[in-house]
Amino acid sequence: MKPLRFTDRVKTLYGFGVRLAESTEADAVLLLLDGPADWARLKNLAGQQKVIVAADTPAALEGAKQAGLETVVLNMPESPVYDRLTQALLEAVADDLLAPGACVVAIYSGFEADNIDSVSIINLGEHLDRLTGRDLRQLETRVPLDTLKLVVDLAVEIGREGREGKPVGTMFVVGDTRKVLAHSHSVGFDPVRGYSRKDRNLGDPRVREGIKEIAQMDGAIIVSADGTVEAACRYIDAPAATITLSKGLGSRHWAAAAISRATKAVAVTVSQSNGTVRIFQNGEVMLRIEPIHRRPMVWKDFEYEPPAGGESRQKTKPETTKPNPA
Repeated sequence: MKPLRFTDRVKTLYGFGVRLAESTEADAVLLLLDGPADWARLKNLAGQQKVIVAADTPAALEGAKQAGLETVVLNMPESPVYDRLTQALLEAVADDLLAPGACVVAIYSGFEADNIDSVSIINLGEHLDRLTGRDLRQLETRVPLDTLKLVVDLAVEIGREGREGKPVGTMFVVGDTRKVLAHSHSVGFDPVRGYSRKDRNLGDPRVREGIKEIAQMDGAIIVSADGTVEAACRYIDAPAATITLSKGLGSRHWAAAAISRATKAVAVTVSQSNGTVRIFQNGEVMLRIEPIHRRPMVWKDFEYEPPAGGESRQKTKPETTKPNPA
């Protein structure tokens, strides 16, 4: 846990981020750190601009609140910067530090660890307009946020990578396991039956890799609140008569909406057509996550048509949209 050294470059980047936030009327500056810093100096340089500092441990943020800065604890020391930024934004919304439609200037180590080198403008509005801090706290009440993050991260990996070069669609149902099992039945062979709970917990990287293989099979994967895979290849029986979804969503999404309405579980789907991950609660889509690569400052793809005679290809356009959370 290295403290932030206030080099000339750090001071310049931080000052630029603050001025950028002021000129764009951003709601806050988010500073993603690997250790403690001179909090009073950060606050003084920010003036009246709201600053949120995020780090992995409470110890790394000790004294920040007393200096007048808002804080977010991540506990994600081994995660990519993209995931840490995403979690910081979600935690800030859950703690009512940011509104769902906020604009944030993020300052972070995008290329080299322990070296502040990147500034991005992130607009949360596109994906979080309907999601409030209360919604996130309710999600956390039903399913611990750590477990939900494990499942969502796994779903995003499946949506982005597929399996053996082929797209994969699947569904996870997390929490309220007894009722979920009562509202579903086995499609046939259950590949996780007979394993110990330790050998079925998503906290183990080997288990997550195994679940990626199972995700290619038909049926939902049932996960308990502690992250244990209770069953796989389950057909959802919950009624969908009162469910209303956007056009274009298939039977997997209807089943996810139905089971989240019939129980207190949270359902997570991966669309086979485009890899989009959706989180369902109470029969509604609460959050949509697009399957983008884990690269800082790259948020969304667009289609590019070259001049006549060239080959179609897809390029990546940096846009000011919210990084999609796991």
